[in-house]
Amino acid sequence: MIDLRQLRENPDIVREAQKARRRDPATVDAVLEADAAWREKTRAFEDLRAEQKSFSKQIGKASAEEKPALLEKGKQMSADVKRLDAEADEALAARNSALRAIPNIAEGAPEGLEEDFETLEENGTIPTFDFEVRDHLEIGEKLQAIDMQRGAKVSGARFYFLRGVGAQLEMAILNAALDQATKAGFTPMITPTLVLPETMEGTGFLGEHADEVYHLDKGDDLYLVGTSEAALAGYHRDEVLDLDGGPIRYAGWSACYRREAGSYGKDTRGIIRVHQFHKVEMFSYCKVEESYEEHQRLLQWEREMMERIDVPYRVIDTAAGDLGTSAARKFDCEAWIPSQNTYRELTSTSNCTQFQARRLNIRERHDGQLRPAATLNGTLGTTRFIVAVLENHQQADGSVVVPEGLRPYLGGREIFEVK
Repeated sequence: MIDLRQLRENPDIVREAQKARRRDPATVDAVLEADAAWREKTRAFEDLRAEQKSFSKQIGKASAEEKPALLEKGKQMSADVKRLDAEADEALAARNSALRAIPNIAEGAPEGLEEDFETLEENGTIPTFDFEVRDHLEIGEKLQAIDMQRGAKVSGARFYFLRGVGAQLEMAILNAALDQATKAGFTPMITPTLVLPETMEGTGFLGEHADEVYHLDKGDDLYLVGTSEAALAGYHRDEVLDLDGGPIRYAGWSACYRREAGSYGKDTRGIIRVHQFHKVEMFSYCKVEESYEEHQRLLQWEREMMERIDVPYRVIDTAAGDLGTSAARKFDCEAWIPSQNTYRELTSTSNCTQFQARRLNIRERHDGQLRPAATLNGTLGTTRFIVAVLENHQQADGSVVVPEGLRPYLGGREIFEVK
């Protein structure tokens, strides 16, 4: 969550941040009102408790005749203290709930909604074909690499099987991503795909995004993650980190699950928008002052993966209203998809500043004091890469040229041929 002290001292900054996200700035006033109510209840509780302590001393000095009346008054005072304590706790919970409803303050992001992004750069040459372009599903079916029909038969809509070269291609992409991350100093991690509610809440994936998450609520209060970011953020919950030597970096490999609620009718063909996929995710803990340069480093590592699969892509600066709850800024690498004649997101990297760490109580030492660390995340490889590889490297006969950057992970293979 955002810094309450900052909201108290500079509420207009938070109001403007809400407007940039196209949200109601009245949520800021709701926090201020709830905070004032909590402070009032807390002051009343503390005043009465101090009076109770002083009164207890009077009872000890009272005569036998005075004690019964004083004891009765003390009993009532004790009940009032308990009541005020409970009311203060309720006011605190209400204040914190109102505060959690406010997303991170966007820093440098364009104002507006999804369509208001800014294109920062375009890389590569958009391919031209002297034959009718096939989409990734048609190509994948010719290669016997993707089987949506049996995926639906086994698990329902938006599930699939990757088989043969499809499975090999995904493993090549993920292995290349993990190899690159390891060489860059990341610690590779195989992460849990089920996490506790406090982990999911702490990373900002509940609240308004709860309908996107699979929840196991029949005897197991656990959530299936949509990214290993959730597990990696929770990895150091309630800890104090030593960040004087630079960022602590992890690369998490996991299966990921998303309900895709509200997206019915969108990208229903193929594996662009599915309920289960695999991903290698970069995650970094660092000092907040260093987070901006670290964000650029994560983006550069993502560019290197885009170059490895040799597809045209652009980098966009995501608009404030399209940022996730925890993100202060987000850059996406979007690959050219020939069958759609447009760019589609393959990777994203977000600087969450101190938002997640404040929720998860992850701190670091700064000038002799403890303060929240900064957290960042970024996609390095995922199942959706297959879409861009198949479509951009397709040939007239349905075969696909293997990008040179992936060949070492496919035993030197240069082409996927139609069987």
